[in-house]
Amino acid sequence: MSTAAKPDFERQLHAEVAKYYADPKGFALAMFPWGRKGTPLEHHPGPDTWQCEALDWIGQQVKERKFNGHDAVAAIRFAVSSGHGIGKSVLVAMLVCWIMSTRPFAQGTVTANTITQLNTKTWARVQTWARMCLTSHWFEINSERMYHKQYPSSWFCAKQSSKEENSEAFAGQHAENSTSFYFNDEDSAISQTIHEVEEGGLTDGEPIIGLFGNPTRSNGPFYEAVFGRMRHRWRQFVIDSRNSRYTNKEQIAEWEADYGEDSDFFRVRVKGLAPRASDAQFIDHERVLAAQKREVVVLPDEPLVAGVDFAWGGSDDNVVRFRRGADARSIQSVRIKGEFTRDPSVMVNRLGDILARKYDGRSVAMMFLDSAGIAGPVAKRLRDLGHRNIQEVNFGADSPDPKFRYYRDYMWGQMKDWLLTAGIDGHPELESDLVGPGVRNDSRQRVWLESKEDMKKRGVDSPDDGDALALTFAAPVSATRPAMAMPNFPQSWMAS
Repeated sequence: MSTAAKPDFERQLHAEVAKYYADPKGFALAMFPWGRKGTPLEHHPGPDTWQCEALDWIGQQVKERKFNGHDAVAAIRFAVSSGHGIGKSVLVAMLVCWIMSTRPFAQGTVTANTITQLNTKTWARVQTWARMCLTSHWFEINSERMYHKQYPSSWFCAKQSSKEENSEAFAGQHAENSTSFYFNDEDSAISQTIHEVEEGGLTDGEPIIGLFGNPTRSNGPFYEAVFGRMRHRWRQFVIDSRNSRYTNKEQIAEWEADYGEDSDFFRVRVKGLAPRASDAQFIDHERVLAAQKREVVVLPDEPLVAGVDFAWGGSDDNVVRFRRGADARSIQSVRIKGEFTRDPSVMVNRLGDILARKYDGRSVAMMFLDSAGIAGPVAKRLRDLGHRNIQEVNFGADSPDPKFRYYRDYMWGQMKDWLLTAGIDGHPELESDLVGPGVRNDSRQRVWLESKEDMKKRGVDSPDDGDALALTFAAPVSATRPAMAMPNFPQSWMAS
């Protein structure tokens, strides 16, 4: 191209790119060398069908928000859950090129579950596609960043490790007059901490966030966005690998023959569906779903038992759960915000009300309290008020059953068996909590549940409802025993 022709070409290119501000599919079709001999796209006429669907949806969201350049609009949120090999990182690359080319002073971050995945696949795709794009000469792209040559510090996209200790690198990304964007590849294994910091970059301008991954876990932020309680906030694209033109159909057929179409292996690696049970999951999802649907019969003399899980801090809830025999559905749970644990008198009043009232003509025969935190002073005050049907339970005490490591593990084991014939409510908090805890390795092959702290590190909420229901299995409560009497508890696990 001659020197004289370059300004004219640039004017035409800028005018062409401007057409695609709200049309990422149009941008992808116009800016990449589809079908051109000698290029990586020689044998590809355009994006795959599912990619076109996602690009069209994103473009429609841009149009609906009508960002005016200064008043913030709601974030565009989407999550792609799929089997292997459908071209998720290719879509990431196309979107990065579209945003960077159509939005001056955009700022973005691309991450992945491991540095190897990020370097060799996700960021490598971004580099390849950015260099194929007609706007490639506007940008510098290297092993760490893609940035506009004239504005390297204010118009850029950077790759970042998703390690928790690197979370500060995700903070401070704002584009008040443009787009702040985040794309997470293999998001199932990216921690809650990273997701929380990313949320801070979605508060102004025209923000966009996309989560991509194989649904290897049945909990965590990616699961919640696609299949769980946060799915109302996201647009989900669940892609079966068999429907993508990029995938190896012979390999998929072998997997189907070896594992079966309904196996967790096939569900995750081909269908893009969450596993029924992860490798470390203690309670499987199918057991919980069946208990939600099951109708149960309760004998008239079954005692009413309550379990109280106290919050450890303001982010958790205090939860009271009720059970009569196989029925943990009929009486609604009670939730008290964790902030009230600062004032034990609030909990004393609420629990005193529960112990004083009747539920379908029955009083609580026994209330078991998690002995951690404020349980001691709360229990003492309740006894001073005349309530004798309460008992603290030490989660960390030795288990009475040698198959379990601690008393909490024992109670969850009893609850797991009970779920096979029980009925529970469909509250999403309870469902998530029951399938949330994994198991840790134990040298004596005992059941040892994952701690609340470890669950939070991998992005899973504290199982407040699950622990509250598990407490109803702390000890047998006799149907013939007077309601205010105490069962005989092993001294080894009773709180002092």
